[in-house]
Amino acid sequence: MRVDIIFGILYLTKRINCIKIDSTLAGERKGVVMQEKIQTEKKRDDTVITVKNLYKIYHIGDNKVRALNGVDFTIKRGQFCAIVGTSGSGKSTLLNMLAGLEKPTKGEIIIAGEHIETKSENQLVKFRREHIGFIFQSFNLMGTMNAVENVALPLTFQGVSKKERERRARKMVHLVGLDKYWDHRPNQMSGGQQQRVGVARALVVKPEIIFADEPTGNLDSNTSQEIMDLMRSVVKEHNQTLIMVTHDNHLASFADKIIRIKDGKIIDMKDNTEGVENENEEND
Repeated sequence: MRVDIIFGILYLTKRINCIKIDSTLAGERKGVVMQEKIQTEKKRDDTVITVKNLYKIYHIGDNKVRALNGVDFTIKRGQFCAIVGTSGSGKSTLLNMLAGLEKPTKGEIIIAGEHIETKSENQLVKFRREHIGFIFQSFNLMGTMNAVENVALPLTFQGVSKKERERRARKMVHLVGLDKYWDHRPNQMSGGQQQRVGVARALVVKPEIIFADEPTGNLDSNTSQEIMDLMRSVVKEHNQTLIMVTHDNHLASFADKIIRIKDGKIIDMKDNTEGVENENEEND
């Protein structure tokens, strides 16, 4: 074979390999740019709950009762938001709407990118199991189960194996400071200890959002302080969103966003920088 042909083939082979390398590098650069763009979009819009023009109207005889009357707000991922109002203000109705326990008369509720107001009951059950945890005022623990078994209960409905349920439940019991009481039943624990179990149960399913309905309503002031500190620190550590309904302004001060509601309308909404500052002081 002629020398010039051999050199020609070698030259073409080298050029082809260079083109392949350039294409690979270009693809990698494109992938990096796309990933950076996605991350930027996530940071730009970190909203986890959006409520638009929300109404709930009850018909009692010939009368209409507007429990919610045109409510709008957004909550970001990782925020601790307190919804504050007196009895009959509409705060509990609003919580029920957000949790998908009641259907709105009108309006939109978008949670984790999904319109929950349009979901069927079966779809809502699945959505709550995958995205939401609950903390109740009255604890709602099973009297025949110990602390670990109560915490593990939601995992049963998710089809998690018994071994994995116990492992995750014990981890949560440790997280809320109840290692010594893991085998205690509710009647062997104080109110504060029972609510710690309630917090652990809400967290064990790794929810994006936790709803708390007057979580310290049955506790004394000192225990209430402990539970509020616990809830705030745990959700911040795991970047979860906590929505708490309360009538207590002091408890609301723990939140970093406060929504005040009266007669079904939002009368005030603000970021609570004092709550954040107090948390920073505690950590110093």
